[in-house]
Amino acid sequence: MDDLHDAALVLVGHGSTLNAYSAAPTIQHAEALRRRGIFAEVREAFWKQAPHLRDVIGTIKAERIFVVPLFITEGYFTEEIIPRELGLCGDGEKVSCRRKTRGGQLLVYCRPVGTHERMTDVLLARARDVVEKHPFPCAPPPQEIALFIAGHGTGRNENSRKTVERAAELIRSRNLYAETYAVFMEEEPGIGDCYRIANSKNIVMVPFFISDGLHSYEDIPMLLGEPEKAVRERLQQGLPTWRNPTERNGKRVWYASALGAEPLLGEVILERVREAAAE
Repeated sequence: MDDLHDAALVLVGHGSTLNAYSAAPTIQHAEALRRRGIFAEVREAFWKQAPHLRDVIGTIKAERIFVVPLFITEGYFTEEIIPRELGLCGDGEKVSCRRKTRGGQLLVYCRPVGTHERMTDVLLARARDVVEKHPFPCAPPPQEIALFIAGHGTGRNENSRKTVERAAELIRSRNLYAETYAVFMEEEPGIGDCYRIANSKNIVMVPFFISDGLHSYEDIPMLLGEPEKAVRERLQQGLPTWRNPTERNGKRVWYASALGAEPLLGEVILERVREAAAE
């Protein structure tokens, strides 16, 4: 790997003023990479909360700055909003150049972590861990499990669907699980269709989201058939909104947490920097 002791790394998350969990993965991985001493400086920045990206960039003195977006897809935020904040494109434009020199500094804008092929390792780690931590009565082997990758899906951004389908395809090609499928919140096949699609008795559902929040804590459990009242009550009590595993529609279902807290995501971040440094 290129010597990065003269470089700064900025991890960019969406952030939220309403969801305290939104910023957690960005802060976690910034702290972990800071401890490793690979970079002169590691900072976290956000779009919806402080510290904001533009403010963070303005305080960095390193000769090179690598900016890595902790986002799943190449869409509005990663192709327009973040590049605009970095001065790489204008309003309403999509990023075309990912490098910029200013005042003796080189600014390098990396691609989002979610589209990297090693995200399959992150997804697999999440699937494996949730079954091992909640065996009932014992953990079934992957050859007896139908793995579902749950994405948002939206007609406004075709990349949202493609990223999830590509991850499912890569995992399927490795022949680790009996079945592997992509399902969606807002497109077909829906998350609730997993009971009809799966031939296996055991189902593991992994949400393809960086942060836990409304979608992972509320929407997906309800789409899997959990009553809304039960989900709301558990949230108020600070309890998990899905019990692992849950028996439903003749299937045994494990539901994992979002990907952001998975330690392997740190390696994907470094891969994005390596690619950009090599270019």
